[in-house]
Amino acid sequence: QVSCLEETWHHPAVGMFFIGSDWETSQDRGKDERSKDHAYPADELMPLTCRGRVRGLEPSRGDVDDPLFLGMLWRVLKDVRLDNDVVVSVFETNIRVLGGLLGGHSMAVMLKDAGHYMQWYQDELLHMAKDLGLRLLPAFNTSSGLPYPRVNLKHGVRGPESRTGTETDTCTACAGTIILEFAALSRFTGDPVFEVHARRALNFLWEKRQRNSNLVGTTINIHSGEWVRRDSGVGAGIDSYYEYLLKAYILLGDDLFLQRFNIHYASIMKYISQPPLLLDVHIHKPLLPARTWMDSLLAFFPGLQVLKGDIRPAIETHEMLYQVTKKHNFLPEAFTTDFRVHWAQHPLRPEFAESTYFLYKATKDPYYLEVGRTVLDNLNRFARVPCGFAAMKDVRTGSHEDRMDSFFLAEMFKYLFLLFAEEDDLPFNVEDYIFTTEAHLLPLSLSTTPRAPSPPANSTSEEELDDSNFDWTCPNTRLLFPDPAFPRNLRDPIRSAVDKSCPRPAIHREPGMGRPPLRAQDFMANNPDHLELLRRMGVSLIHLKDGRVQLVQHATQAVSAVAAEDGMRFMQEMMELSSQQQKEQLPPRAVQIISHPFFGRVVLTAGPAQFGIDLSKSITGVRGFVTVAEPYSGCAELSNAAFVQGRIALLQRGQCMFAEKARHIMKAGAIGGIVIGSSFTLLTTPSFSPTDDNEGSSSDTAPLFQMEGNILLEALKEYREVEVLLSDKARDRGEIHWTEQEGDQTSPASSATLDRSHVSTVELDESAPDKEEVTPEEDVGPAIKRNPEPEEEPAVDKDSSSKSVKAMMADWREDLEAFQQMEKDEL
Repeated sequence: QVSCLEETWHHPAVGMFFIGSDWETSQDRGKDERSKDHAYPADELMPLTCRGRVRGLEPSRGDVDDPLFLGMLWRVLKDVRLDNDVVVSVFETNIRVLGGLLGGHSMAVMLKDAGHYMQWYQDELLHMAKDLGLRLLPAFNTSSGLPYPRVNLKHGVRGPESRTGTETDTCTACAGTIILEFAALSRFTGDPVFEVHARRALNFLWEKRQRNSNLVGTTINIHSGEWVRRDSGVGAGIDSYYEYLLKAYILLGDDLFLQRFNIHYASIMKYISQPPLLLDVHIHKPLLPARTWMDSLLAFFPGLQVLKGDIRPAIETHEMLYQVTKKHNFLPEAFTTDFRVHWAQHPLRPEFAESTYFLYKATKDPYYLEVGRTVLDNLNRFARVPCGFAAMKDVRTGSHEDRMDSFFLAEMFKYLFLLFAEEDDLPFNVEDYIFTTEAHLLPLSLSTTPRAPSPPANSTSEEELDDSNFDWTCPNTRLLFPDPAFPRNLRDPIRSAVDKSCPRPAIHREPGMGRPPLRAQDFMANNPDHLELLRRMGVSLIHLKDGRVQLVQHATQAVSAVAAEDGMRFMQEMMELSSQQQKEQLPPRAVQIISHPFFGRVVLTAGPAQFGIDLSKSITGVRGFVTVAEPYSGCAELSNAAFVQGRIALLQRGQCMFAEKARHIMKAGAIGGIVIGSSFTLLTTPSFSPTDDNEGSSSDTAPLFQMEGNILLEALKEYREVEVLLSDKARDRGEIHWTEQEGDQTSPASSATLDRSHVSTVELDESAPDKEEVTPEEDVGPAIKRNPEPEEEPAVDKDSSSKSVKAMMADWREDLEAFQQMEKDEL
C-alpha cells in the first residue's frame, strides 16, 4: 500500500512530510530536481509549461496568489527576505506561510530532540515566523479586532505606499482562521501579542453570531460587524472558522473554544445538515435554504465530525462525496443537490482525502483504504503531467489548468501517505500533533506552555455558555460499531441515491448472477435476457390491455439480497429516467414524403437524434431516397451497404444503442437514418409502451408512432423509390426544390450531392398530437392514397394542414426556449 503511493511522488516523503511546509523539498535527499530546475526562485511550479509562476508576470488568480513570495525550504534560510513591498492575503499567508514555518520548526525540533537529524538547527524557522507574524499584525488594527483582508509586508496597511487598508469586508473564515498559528507563535516565542489578537477576532465573531440560530454569515464588515452575506454553511467562506474553534480547544486546552463549537455544531446539525447533504441556509431564517448546490470545500467536514466524535453523519456525508468523486473522477468545485456539475473546476483540493484519512483512523475500516486508492488512481490517470500534477479545468472534459497549488503538496500527499503508512514508517507519534487547516503539524504540548492572558469577555456571552448539556468525552469507536456491517448499511443507500450511472465495483456474485445489473436506459421489453434479469431481481412484467406493460418489484421474490438491491436500484433508475425524459423533451422533427405520388403532402412526426446534423439549424434539411437496412436492427455492419450508400436507411429500434446504428449506416455511406419502432414513456406505476413487434400488440392499441413507421414501409412495398425530406418542420410544397416536373419520380441522383460527412438520424415517435398531422388519405385506409393526382389536393386541406403544422411547431419552439432558459438559470 505504501509502495503504490510512493510511485506517484517525485518529491521524497522525508523532505516534504517531516518539515511539513507548503513549499519545501529536500536538497540533500531530493533525487528529482524538477521544481528547482524549472521554477526556482519563482513562487510556484506551473506543471504544464514546466516553468515558474512569478507574481506580476503571470495572470493574477486573486487571493490565491497573495501568499506567494517564498521559495523552497532548502533555500529559505539563505535566500528569503520578508521585508518585500508586496500585498498579501492575511488569511492565506497565515495558514500557508506562517503555518508552514511553524510546522517546519515543530518537525525540526522533534528530529533534533530525537538525536538523529538537524543537530545544526537553532530555531531559524521560528525567528522567521516571528518576523512574518509581526508583519501581519498591522492588519488587526481595527476597532472590531477583525483583520483587514490584505496587508503590505513592508508598509503595513492604510499608508500611501501600502496599497491596502481601504477594504471593508472579509470572510468569516478569513478572520476566524488565525488562532492556531498565532497562539502557537506566542507560545513558542513567549510573546503574547499574537494570541491576544487572534482571540480578540474570534470573540468578535462569536458576539456577532445570529442569536436565534447561533449561525454565522459568510462575509462581515470588519468595522461595523454587520453581516454582508447572510448565507451560512460549512463550505467556502466559513469552513475553517468552525474547524479552528474545535482544534483550538484540542491544541490549547481552553474549554471556551469547545463550548462555542458545541453551540455552533448543534445548530449546524439542526439546520444545515440534511444527511448526507450539507446545504447553506439564511442565518435569520435557518429553515430557508440559501442555495441548491454544495461546494467542494465542505469535504473537510466529515473529518471534523470525526474529531468531534460524531461518526455516523461523517460516514454518510463522506459516502455522498465519494460517489460524486466516482461519478466525475474528482469533486467538482460545486455540484448540485442531484449531484450534477455546477462549477466544473477541480484545483486538486485535498479536503476529501483529509476526511478519508480521519475516518480510517477512527474506524480502521479497510473500505477507506479503497477510497484512498481511488483518489490516488484518479490523480495518476487524469491529473499527472510531465512536470507534476495539473489542476482540472473541467472535470467533464478532463482539460487542465497550468497550476499546482501549494496545498496539493502540503496536504494531499501528506494525508494519502498517512492513510497508507504503517506505524514503522513514521519516526514519531502523529497523535502528539494537531493538523492545521493546511495540514501543518503543531505539537499538543503547547497546551502546557504559559498562555497569553485573554482579553475581557462580554459578561452576557459568559452567561450563555452552559456546558451542562455537552458530553466532554469522545466515544469509543469500538463500541460504536459492534456489527461490522453497520458502516456498510449506512453507505449503501447513499451509494444508490447518489450515483445511478457509475459502474459498480466488481464484486463476487453467487452462481447465476455473474452478469452486471441491468441498467434502466438499456432495458428492452422484448429482450429475453433482460426479462430473465428482471425475474432474478424480483421484478415482474405485467401486460396491460392498452398495449403497455407495468413493472412491479417484490424483493422477496429475488434470488438473493444482492439481486433484490439491484432490482430496487433498477426501479429507481426507471422512475428517474422517466422524469428526465419528461424534462428533456425536444421538438419533434418532420419526415416529409416528397416523391411521387405524395409530393410533400404526407408528413410523419419523428423524435430528434442527439447526434449528427442539427435539423433545426439546417435550411435545406436532409433529402434522399429511403431503403431498409440489412440487418434491419442496424446493430451490425450492413450487408446491403452498396445499396444504402447515398440513401436514408430505415432501421428498427432495439437490440443496440442509437449511436451504434448510426455508426453502421454511416460506414455504409448513408446520408441519414430513420429508426422505426418502440420508444417507451414511463408512467408513475411505472409502466411503458411496448415495442411494435411485441406479442399481443394490435393496430387498435399500438401507439401512433408504430402506424407512422408502417407508412414508410408500406410505401416502399407499393412504390419502387420513395424520397423523403428530413427537416425541423414540414415544408410547403412551394419551398421544396423539385428536380423534375411534379408527377414524375425524382431521380436518385438528386440525393447524391448531400453532405455525407454527417449522418442525421431521427426516430419515429408517439409524440404527434393527433392523426391529422400525418395527413392520411381516406380512400386507402390509415396510411396513403395510392394514385393521387396533384390537382386533386383540396386547397383548404393544404392550408389547414400547413397552419396546424406551423402552430404545432411554434408551440414546440416556445417550450424548447422555456426549457433552455430554465437550464441557463440553473447554471
